[in-house]
Amino acid sequence: MSEQNQYSIMRDVVLFTGLAMLVAFIFLSQGTVYSLRMMVEAGCYAIIALGLTIQWGYAGLFNVGVMGFIAAGAASSMLISFPQNPEFWNSAGPALVGIFIVKLIACGVALWAASKSPRWGVGPILRALLIVVAIAISYVVLSEHMDEMSKEIEQASGWIGGLGLPVIVGWLVAGVVAGVIAWFVGKICLGLRSDYLAIATLGIAQIIKHFLKNADWLTRGTLTVSPLPWPVQTPADGEFIMARASYLTVVAIAMVIIYLLLQRAYHAPWGRMMRAIRDNETAAASMGKDVNRRRLEIFVLGCVLMGFGGAILIHFASIYDPSGFIDLNHTFLVWVMVILGGSGNNRGAIFGAVFVYIVWVMSEPLALWLFSLIGTYGQAWTGWEPPSDLASRALQMRVFVIGLTITLVLRFAPQGVLPEQQARH
Repeated sequence: MSEQNQYSIMRDVVLFTGLAMLVAFIFLSQGTVYSLRMMVEAGCYAIIALGLTIQWGYAGLFNVGVMGFIAAGAASSMLISFPQNPEFWNSAGPALVGIFIVKLIACGVALWAASKSPRWGVGPILRALLIVVAIAISYVVLSEHMDEMSKEIEQASGWIGGLGLPVIVGWLVAGVVAGVIAWFVGKICLGLRSDYLAIATLGIAQIIKHFLKNADWLTRGTLTVSPLPWPVQTPADGEFIMARASYLTVVAIAMVIIYLLLQRAYHAPWGRMMRAIRDNETAAASMGKDVNRRRLEIFVLGCVLMGFGGAILIHFASIYDPSGFIDLNHTFLVWVMVILGGSGNNRGAIFGAVFVYIVWVMSEPLALWLFSLIGTYGQAWTGWEPPSDLASRALQMRVFVIGLTITLVLRFAPQGVLPEQQARH
Protein backbone atom coordinates (compact mmCIF):
# COMPACT_ATOMS: atom_id res chain seq x y z
CA MET A 1 0.00 0.00 0.00
CA SER A 2 1.39 3.40 -0.99
CA GLU A 3 2.10 6.13 1.52
CA GLN A 4 -0.66 8.26 -0.05
CA ASN A 5 -3.25 5.51 0.45
CA GLN A 6 -2.14 5.01 4.06
CA TYR A 7 -2.52 8.71 4.73
CA SER A 8 -5.96 8.73 3.08
CA ILE A 9 -7.18 5.81 5.19
CA MET A 10 -5.79 7.35 8.39
CA ARG A 11 -7.42 10.70 7.58
CA ASP A 12 -10.79 9.01 6.99
CA VAL A 13 -10.52 7.06 10.25
CA VAL A 14 -9.61 10.16 12.28
CA LEU A 15 -12.36 12.34 10.79
CA PHE A 16 -15.13 9.77 11.05
CA THR A 17 -14.04 8.86 14.58
CA GLY A 18 -14.25 12.53 15.52
CA LEU A 19 -17.68 12.75 13.89
CA ALA A 20 -18.86 9.68 15.82
CA MET A 21 -17.67 11.26 19.06
CA LEU A 22 -19.58 14.44 18.20
CA VAL A 23 -22.74 12.44 17.53
CA ALA A 24 -22.30 10.56 20.81
CA PHE A 25 -21.91 13.87 22.67
CA ILE A 26 -25.14 15.16 21.12
CA PHE A 27 -27.00 12.00 22.16
CA LEU A 28 -25.75 12.43 25.72
CA SER A 29 -26.44 16.17 25.94
CA GLN A 30 -29.65 16.53 23.90
CA GLY A 31 -31.40 13.24 24.55
CA THR A 32 -32.19 10.27 22.34
CA VAL A 33 -35.45 11.51 20.80
CA TYR A 34 -34.01 14.83 19.60
CA SER A 35 -30.75 13.27 18.45
CA LEU A 36 -32.50 10.54 16.45
CA ARG A 37 -34.50 13.17 14.62
CA MET A 38 -31.32 15.05 13.80
CA MET A 39 -29.57 11.93 12.50
CA VAL A 40 -32.53 10.93 10.30
CA GLU A 41 -32.59 14.36 8.70
CA ALA A 42 -28.79 14.34 8.33
CA GLY A 43 -29.02 10.95 6.60
CA CYS A 44 -31.60 12.32 4.15
CA TYR A 45 -29.33 15.26 3.39
CA ALA A 46 -26.45 12.82 2.89
CA ILE A 47 -28.41 11.08 0.11
CA ILE A 48 -29.14 14.44 -1.50
CA ALA A 49 -25.48 15.45 -1.14
CA LEU A 50 -24.43 12.23 -2.89
CA GLY A 51 -26.61 13.28 -5.81
CA LEU A 52 -24.94 16.68 -5.99
CA THR A 53 -21.39 15.40 -5.51
CA ILE A 54 -21.64 13.09 -8.52
CA GLN A 55 -22.92 15.97 -10.65
CA TRP A 56 -20.26 18.44 -9.55
CA GLY A 57 -17.48 16.06 -8.54
CA TYR A 58 -17.82 13.50 -11.34
CA ALA A 59 -18.85 15.74 -14.24
CA GLY A 60 -18.38 19.36 -13.16
CA LEU A 61 -22.08 20.26 -13.56
CA PHE A 62 -22.99 23.38 -11.57
CA ASN A 63 -26.57 22.63 -10.46
CA VAL A 64 -28.09 25.39 -8.33
CA GLY A 65 -31.61 24.00 -8.65
CA VAL A 66 -31.31 21.30 -5.99
CA MET A 67 -34.34 22.65 -4.14
CA GLY A 68 -36.57 22.19 -7.18
CA PHE A 69 -35.77 18.50 -7.58
CA ILE A 70 -36.21 17.91 -3.85
CA ALA A 71 -39.62 19.60 -4.01
CA ALA A 72 -40.66 17.62 -7.10
CA GLY A 73 -39.66 14.34 -5.47
CA ALA A 74 -41.45 15.20 -2.24
CA ALA A 75 -44.66 16.14 -4.06
CA SER A 76 -44.56 12.96 -6.15
CA SER A 77 -44.11 10.72 -3.13
CA MET A 78 -46.89 12.52 -1.27
CA LEU A 79 -49.31 12.00 -4.17
CA ILE A 80 -48.40 8.31 -4.47
CA SER A 81 -48.55 7.34 -0.80
CA PHE A 82 -51.16 9.66 0.77
CA PRO A 83 -54.63 8.09 1.27
CA GLN A 84 -57.18 8.52 -1.50
CA ASN A 85 -59.73 11.32 -1.57
CA PRO A 86 -63.12 9.62 -2.25
CA GLU A 87 -64.76 12.91 -3.24
CA PHE A 88 -62.28 13.29 -6.10
CA TRP A 89 -62.83 9.77 -7.44
CA ASN A 90 -66.61 10.25 -7.34
CA SER A 91 -66.43 13.44 -9.40
CA ALA A 92 -65.52 14.33 -12.98
CA GLY A 93 -61.94 14.99 -11.87
CA PRO A 94 -60.39 11.61 -12.84
CA ALA A 95 -61.75 11.89 -16.39
CA LEU A 96 -60.35 15.40 -16.75
CA VAL A 97 -56.96 14.31 -15.41
CA GLY A 98 -56.92 11.36 -17.84
CA ILE A 99 -57.73 13.62 -20.80
CA PHE A 100 -55.00 16.04 -19.67
CA ILE A 101 -52.43 13.22 -19.61
CA VAL A 102 -53.47 12.16 -23.13
CA LYS A 103 -53.12 15.75 -24.38
CA LEU A 104 -49.75 16.07 -22.62
CA ILE A 105 -48.45 12.93 -24.34
CA ALA A 106 -49.79 14.12 -27.70
CA CYS A 107 -48.09 17.50 -27.29
CA GLY A 108 -44.86 15.76 -26.32
CA VAL A 109 -45.02 13.57 -29.41
CA ALA A 110 -45.68 16.61 -31.61
CA LEU A 111 -42.72 18.45 -30.11
CA TRP A 112 -40.50 15.39 -30.55
CA ALA A 113 -41.59 15.02 -34.17
CA ALA A 114 -40.81 18.67 -34.84
CA SER A 115 -37.34 18.34 -33.31
CA LYS A 116 -36.63 15.23 -35.40
CA SER A 117 -38.08 16.68 -38.62
CA PRO A 118 -34.66 16.94 -40.38
CA ARG A 119 -34.81 13.16 -40.73
CA TRP A 120 -37.61 13.70 -43.23
CA GLY A 121 -35.80 16.37 -45.25
CA VAL A 122 -36.93 19.47 -43.34
CA GLY A 123 -34.46 22.35 -43.32
CA PRO A 124 -33.16 24.05 -40.14
CA ILE A 125 -35.31 27.17 -40.54
CA LEU A 126 -38.51 25.20 -41.04
CA ARG A 127 -37.52 22.89 -38.16
CA ALA A 128 -37.18 25.86 -35.80
CA LEU A 129 -40.53 27.19 -36.99
CA LEU A 130 -42.20 23.82 -36.41
CA ILE A 131 -40.79 23.64 -32.88
CA VAL A 132 -42.07 27.15 -32.07
CA VAL A 133 -45.51 26.31 -33.45
CA ALA A 134 -45.60 23.00 -31.50
CA ILE A 135 -44.67 24.78 -28.26
CA ALA A 136 -47.25 27.52 -28.81
CA ILE A 137 -50.08 25.10 -29.60
CA SER A 138 -49.11 22.86 -26.66
CA TYR A 139 -49.15 25.81 -24.28
CA VAL A 140 -52.59 26.95 -25.40
CA VAL A 141 -54.11 23.47 -25.34
CA LEU A 142 -52.62 22.40 -22.00
CA SER A 143 -53.16 25.68 -20.15
CA GLU A 144 -56.81 25.88 -21.26
CA HIS A 145 -57.48 22.33 -20.15
CA MET A 146 -55.60 22.81 -16.86
CA ASP A 147 -57.71 25.86 -16.00
CA GLU A 148 -60.90 23.90 -16.56
CA MET A 149 -59.56 20.86 -14.70
CA SER A 150 -58.31 22.78 -11.67
CA LYS A 151 -61.57 24.70 -11.24
CA GLU A 152 -63.63 21.51 -11.44
CA ILE A 153 -61.45 19.61 -8.96
CA GLU A 154 -61.25 22.45 -6.44
CA GLN A 155 -65.00 23.00 -6.51
CA ALA A 156 -65.96 19.31 -6.35
CA SER A 157 -63.37 17.80 -4.00
CA GLY A 158 -60.80 20.42 -2.96
CA TRP A 159 -57.85 18.47 -4.35
CA ILE A 160 -57.12 15.11 -5.96
CA GLY A 161 -55.64 13.37 -2.90
CA GLY A 162 -53.19 10.50 -3.09
CA LEU A 163 -53.20 6.95 -4.43
CA GLY A 164 -52.67 5.19 -1.09
CA LEU A 165 -49.75 3.07 -2.33
CA PRO A 166 -46.86 1.92 -0.07
CA VAL A 167 -44.40 4.59 1.00
CA ILE A 168 -41.43 2.80 -0.59
CA VAL A 169 -43.24 2.98 -3.93
CA GLY A 170 -43.70 6.70 -3.39
CA TRP A 171 -39.99 7.15 -2.74
CA LEU A 172 -39.05 5.26 -5.91
CA VAL A 173 -41.55 7.24 -7.98
CA ALA A 174 -40.11 10.44 -6.49
CA GLY A 175 -36.70 9.54 -7.89
CA VAL A 176 -38.19 8.69 -11.28
CA VAL A 177 -40.16 11.96 -11.49
CA ALA A 178 -37.10 14.02 -10.50
CA GLY A 179 -35.08 12.12 -13.11
CA VAL A 180 -37.66 12.76 -15.86
CA ILE A 181 -37.69 16.48 -15.06
CA ALA A 182 -33.89 16.45 -15.06
CA TRP A 183 -33.88 14.79 -18.49
CA PHE A 184 -35.97 17.59 -19.99
CA VAL A 185 -33.92 20.23 -18.20
CA GLY A 186 -30.67 18.58 -19.30
CA LYS A 187 -31.70 18.35 -22.94
CA ILE A 188 -32.21 22.11 -22.93
CA CYS A 189 -29.55 23.40 -20.53
CA LEU A 190 -26.55 21.08 -20.56
CA GLY A 191 -25.19 22.73 -23.69
CA LEU A 192 -24.75 25.94 -21.70
CA ARG A 193 -21.58 27.01 -19.92
CA SER A 194 -21.35 26.36 -16.18
CA ASP A 195 -22.49 29.83 -15.09
CA TYR A 196 -25.45 29.84 -17.47
CA LEU A 197 -26.34 26.30 -16.38
CA ALA A 198 -26.44 27.53 -12.78
CA ILE A 199 -28.81 30.38 -13.71
CA ALA A 200 -31.04 28.03 -15.73
CA THR A 201 -31.32 25.41 -12.97
CA LEU A 202 -32.00 28.11 -10.37
CA GLY A 203 -34.85 29.48 -12.47
CA ILE A 204 -36.32 26.03 -13.10
CA ALA A 205 -36.26 25.29 -9.36
CA GLN A 206 -38.29 28.43 -8.72
CA ILE A 207 -40.78 27.45 -11.44
CA ILE A 208 -41.27 24.02 -9.83
CA LYS A 209 -41.72 25.50 -6.36
CA HIS A 210 -44.22 28.14 -7.42
CA PHE A 211 -46.20 25.68 -9.50
CA LEU A 212 -46.53 23.29 -6.56
CA LYS A 213 -47.32 26.17 -4.22
CA ASN A 214 -50.15 27.49 -6.39
CA ALA A 215 -51.57 24.18 -7.67
CA ASP A 216 -54.19 23.80 -4.94
CA TRP A 217 -55.96 21.08 -6.94
CA LEU A 218 -52.77 18.98 -6.93
CA THR A 219 -50.94 19.68 -3.65
CA ARG A 220 -53.44 21.75 -1.58
CA GLY A 221 -50.92 24.61 -1.92
CA THR A 222 -50.30 26.49 1.32
CA LEU A 223 -52.98 24.46 3.15
CA THR A 224 -50.36 21.65 3.46
CA VAL A 225 -50.90 17.88 3.52
CA SER A 226 -50.48 15.82 6.69
CA PRO A 227 -49.85 13.41 8.24
CA LEU A 228 -47.71 11.69 5.64
CA PRO A 229 -47.32 7.92 6.11
CA TRP A 230 -44.09 6.23 7.21
CA PRO A 231 -42.66 2.93 5.99
CA VAL A 232 -42.29 1.90 9.64
CA GLN A 233 -44.37 2.43 12.75
CA THR A 234 -45.16 6.06 13.50
CA PRO A 235 -44.70 7.75 16.91
CA ALA A 236 -48.47 8.30 17.14
CA ASP A 237 -48.72 6.04 20.18
CA GLY A 238 -45.89 7.83 21.99
CA GLU A 239 -43.05 5.44 21.06
CA PHE A 240 -40.83 8.17 19.66
CA ILE A 241 -37.52 6.40 20.25
CA MET A 242 -38.48 3.12 18.59
CA ALA A 243 -40.25 4.84 15.69
CA ARG A 244 -37.41 7.23 14.93
CA ALA A 245 -34.80 4.51 15.39
CA SER A 246 -36.67 2.35 12.87
CA TYR A 247 -36.87 5.23 10.40
CA LEU A 248 -33.15 5.93 10.90
CA THR A 249 -32.42 2.27 10.12
CA VAL A 250 -34.30 2.53 6.82
CA VAL A 251 -32.45 5.73 5.91
CA ALA A 252 -29.08 4.22 6.84
CA ILE A 253 -29.73 1.11 4.72
CA ALA A 254 -30.74 3.24 1.73
CA MET A 255 -27.68 5.47 2.14
CA VAL A 256 -25.28 2.50 2.37
CA ILE A 257 -26.76 0.87 -0.74
CA ILE A 258 -26.51 4.10 -2.71
CA TYR A 259 -22.95 4.68 -1.49
CA LEU A 260 -21.81 1.19 -2.52
CA LEU A 261 -23.39 1.52 -5.96
CA LEU A 262 -21.79 4.93 -6.50
CA GLN A 263 -18.41 3.63 -5.36
CA ARG A 264 -18.67 0.81 -7.87
CA ALA A 265 -19.64 3.26 -10.61
CA TYR A 266 -16.80 5.62 -9.64
CA HIS A 267 -14.12 2.96 -10.11
CA ALA A 268 -15.76 1.48 -13.23
CA PRO A 269 -14.89 2.61 -16.78
CA TRP A 270 -18.05 4.75 -16.73
CA GLY A 271 -16.76 6.72 -13.74
CA ARG A 272 -13.31 7.17 -15.26
CA MET A 273 -14.92 8.41 -18.47
CA MET A 274 -17.00 10.95 -16.51
CA ARG A 275 -13.92 12.32 -14.80
CA ALA A 276 -12.09 12.47 -18.12
CA ILE A 277 -14.93 14.58 -19.54
CA ARG A 278 -14.83 16.79 -16.44
CA ASP A 279 -11.07 17.33 -16.62
CA ASN A 280 -10.75 17.82 -20.39
CA GLU A 281 -13.96 17.83 -22.36
CA THR A 282 -12.24 18.52 -25.68
CA ALA A 283 -9.83 15.60 -25.30
CA ALA A 284 -12.68 13.27 -24.31
CA ALA A 285 -14.72 14.31 -27.34
CA SER A 286 -11.73 13.77 -29.62
CA MET A 287 -11.56 10.18 -28.35
CA GLY A 288 -15.09 9.55 -29.61
CA LYS A 289 -16.99 10.05 -26.35
CA ASP A 290 -20.50 11.49 -26.57
CA VAL A 291 -19.95 14.29 -24.05
CA ASN A 292 -23.48 15.69 -24.00
CA ARG A 293 -25.05 12.26 -23.59
CA ARG A 294 -22.76 11.33 -20.70
CA ARG A 295 -23.31 14.65 -18.97
CA LEU A 296 -27.05 14.12 -19.32
CA GLU A 297 -26.70 10.67 -17.71
CA ILE A 298 -24.89 12.00 -14.66
CA PHE A 299 -27.26 14.97 -14.35
CA VAL A 300 -30.31 12.70 -14.38
CA LEU A 301 -28.73 10.23 -11.92
CA GLY A 302 -27.87 13.01 -9.47
CA CYS A 303 -31.38 14.46 -9.63
CA VAL A 304 -32.88 10.99 -9.07
CA LEU A 305 -31.01 10.85 -5.75
CA MET A 306 -32.15 14.38 -4.88
CA GLY A 307 -35.79 13.49 -5.48
CA PHE A 308 -35.42 10.24 -3.57
CA GLY A 309 -33.74 11.95 -0.60
CA GLY A 310 -36.29 14.76 -0.63
CA ALA A 311 -39.14 12.25 -0.45
CA ILE A 312 -37.58 10.48 2.54
CA LEU A 313 -37.02 13.82 4.26
CA ILE A 314 -40.56 15.11 3.78
CA HIS A 315 -42.17 11.86 4.94
CA PHE A 316 -40.15 11.99 8.14
CA ALA A 317 -41.44 15.51 8.79
CA SER A 318 -44.97 14.06 8.22
CA ILE A 319 -46.16 17.26 6.55
CA TYR A 320 -45.95 18.45 2.96
CA ASP A 321 -45.76 22.24 2.65
CA PRO A 322 -44.61 23.68 -0.72
CA SER A 323 -43.70 26.93 1.02
CA GLY A 324 -41.22 25.05 3.21
CA PHE A 325 -38.78 24.49 0.35
CA ILE A 326 -36.31 27.36 0.36
CA ASP A 327 -32.96 27.79 -1.38
CA LEU A 328 -31.07 28.43 1.87
CA ASN A 329 -32.01 25.06 3.38
CA HIS A 330 -32.35 22.92 0.28
CA THR A 331 -29.69 24.25 -2.12
CA PHE A 332 -27.11 26.39 -0.36
CA LEU A 333 -26.82 24.05 2.62
CA VAL A 334 -26.33 21.02 0.36
CA TRP A 335 -23.58 22.83 -1.53
CA VAL A 336 -21.85 23.62 1.77
CA MET A 337 -22.00 19.92 2.66
CA VAL A 338 -20.41 18.89 -0.63
CA ILE A 339 -17.72 21.58 -0.58
CA LEU A 340 -16.78 20.88 3.04
CA GLY A 341 -16.70 17.11 2.57
CA GLY A 342 -14.89 17.20 -0.76
CA SER A 343 -16.57 17.05 -4.15
CA GLY A 344 -16.08 13.81 -6.04
CA ASN A 345 -15.57 11.84 -2.82
CA ASN A 346 -18.67 9.91 -1.78
CA ARG A 347 -17.42 9.46 1.79
CA GLY A 348 -16.76 13.18 1.88
CA ALA A 349 -20.35 13.92 0.87
CA ILE A 350 -21.67 11.76 3.73
CA PHE A 351 -19.23 13.26 6.23
CA GLY A 352 -19.99 16.80 5.10
CA ALA A 353 -23.75 16.25 5.22
CA VAL A 354 -23.76 14.88 8.76
CA PHE A 355 -21.24 17.39 10.13
CA VAL A 356 -22.77 20.48 8.49
CA TYR A 357 -26.29 19.51 9.48
CA ILE A 358 -25.20 19.05 13.09
CA VAL A 359 -23.58 22.49 13.00
CA TRP A 360 -26.70 23.95 11.36
CA VAL A 361 -29.10 22.51 13.93
CA MET A 362 -26.96 22.96 17.04
CA SER A 363 -26.00 26.57 16.29
CA GLU A 364 -29.28 27.89 17.67
CA PRO A 365 -29.28 26.16 21.11
CA LEU A 366 -25.56 26.90 21.54
CA ALA A 367 -26.14 30.54 20.64
CA LEU A 368 -29.06 30.69 23.10
CA TRP A 369 -26.85 29.29 25.84
CA LEU A 370 -24.02 31.68 25.00
CA PHE A 371 -26.31 34.73 24.81
CA SER A 372 -27.92 33.78 28.11
CA LEU A 373 -24.50 33.44 29.71
CA ILE A 374 -23.37 36.81 28.37
CA GLY A 375 -26.59 38.47 29.50
CA THR A 376 -26.44 36.99 32.99
CA TYR A 377 -22.81 37.84 33.71
CA GLY A 378 -22.97 41.16 31.86
CA GLN A 379 -25.86 42.26 34.03
CA ALA A 380 -24.26 40.96 37.22
CA TRP A 381 -20.81 42.46 36.62
CA THR A 382 -21.48 45.70 34.74
CA GLY A 383 -25.24 46.27 35.02
CA TRP A 384 -25.64 45.82 31.26
CA GLU A 385 -29.23 45.24 30.16
CA PRO A 386 -29.37 42.69 27.32
CA PRO A 387 -31.68 43.49 24.36
CA SER A 388 -35.20 42.05 24.63
CA ASP A 389 -34.83 40.26 21.30
CA LEU A 390 -31.55 38.58 22.21
CA ALA A 391 -33.12 35.12 22.12
CA SER A 392 -34.61 35.64 18.66
CA ARG A 393 -31.19 36.55 17.33
CA ALA A 394 -29.91 33.09 18.14
CA LEU A 395 -31.72 31.65 15.13
CA GLN A 396 -29.77 33.99 12.87
CA MET A 397 -26.50 32.67 14.25
CA ARG A 398 -26.82 29.43 12.27
CA VAL A 399 -26.37 31.37 9.02
CA PHE A 400 -23.33 33.14 10.47
CA VAL A 401 -21.80 29.88 11.73
CA ILE A 402 -22.35 28.10 8.40
CA GLY A 403 -20.87 31.06 6.54
CA LEU A 404 -17.86 31.07 8.85
CA THR A 405 -17.45 27.30 8.45
CA ILE A 406 -17.42 27.39 4.66
CA THR A 407 -15.06 30.38 4.70
CA LEU A 408 -12.56 28.50 6.88
CA VAL A 409 -12.84 25.40 4.70
CA LEU A 410 -12.23 27.35 1.51
CA ARG A 411 -9.23 29.04 3.15
CA PHE A 412 -7.53 26.04 4.69
CA ALA A 413 -8.96 23.04 2.77
CA PRO A 414 -10.19 24.33 -0.61
CA GLN A 415 -10.69 20.77 -1.90
CA GLY A 416 -12.63 19.72 1.21
CA VAL A 417 -11.60 17.83 4.31
CA LEU A 418 -11.88 14.56 2.36
CA PRO A 419 -10.76 15.54 -1.14
CA GLU A 420 -11.07 13.27 -4.12
CA GLN A 421 -8.04 11.01 -4.31
CA GLN A 422 -6.38 11.56 -7.67
CA ALA A 423 -4.93 8.46 -9.29
CA ARG A 424 -1.20 8.54 -9.99
CA HIS A 425 0.23 6.71 -12.92
